[in-house]
Amino acid sequence: MSTGSKGVTLVELLVVLVILAILGSLSGAALWSLKVPPADSTLALLDAARRQAIRLGTPRSVVLADSLPPVRFLPDGQAIGVGMRPLLGIPEGADAP
Repeated sequence: MSTGSKGVTLVELLVVLVILAILGSLSGAALWSLKVPPADSTLALLDAARRQAIRLGTPRSVVLADSLPPVRFLPDGQAIGVGMRPLLGIPEGADAP
């Protein structure tokens, strides 16, 4: 490349595009890892229903799957349903807050 040239060569442009593609794929993978796992969204749904039952003073029901009976939250915060810890309002096996 001569010192007096103006502009960019095709090779330089391709190198920059390859570098940008690599950086884009790495940042996309990093952002993908920030996605909320389904278990966390289920716990958030259950927690929201429990808080609403306590705040409004009326029972609330949540259907987690068509094959399971609904989980019912009472105004005192207790949970009634298959696989639920009654006093904590969280599924069996989940860590207590």
